[in-house]
Amino acid sequence: MVIIIACIVYYISKLILKRLNFGTSKKRKIVALISSIILSPLIYLGIIYMMLFTISYYPSNDFDKIKWDTNKAERYKMSEDIIESEILIGKTKTEIIQLLGNDFYSYNNNHIAYELGFVPGLFNIDIDVLDIYFENEKVIKVSQHSS
Repeated sequence: MVIIIACIVYYISKLILKRLNFGTSKKRKIVALISSIILSPLIYLGIIYMMLFTISYYPSNDFDKIKWDTNKAERYKMSEDIIESEILIGKTKTEIIQLLGNDFYSYNNNHIAYELGFVPGLFNIDIDVLDIYFENEKVIKVSQHSS
């Protein structure tokens, strides 16, 4: 892949230098070769970075009860808002169930979890989970993890 990029950069550099009437043909070839050696790895790394960014990017949305109830596969988009805004902190289990629904996993009396769906990522094959922890029947902590 780098070789293909290098060839493209070389010919484009040579063409630009020729149009600018830069030096002799031999000088243009040398400058084009040097520029392709320097620019090709940078362009290649830029392409890889853009691909990784595109694959792992997902928008963060504000919590919306209707979207939460209707689109379970994309709940992860609202999880950041739920955690950062601390809207669940201090609520009882009954209030949590009214807000987020009955489709939770109960690990014990002090820990329940809701599925968030598959968070986009390069090697992400596990469903993420919103963990809700209780103490004295009130939410004290909300976090997210891959299952």
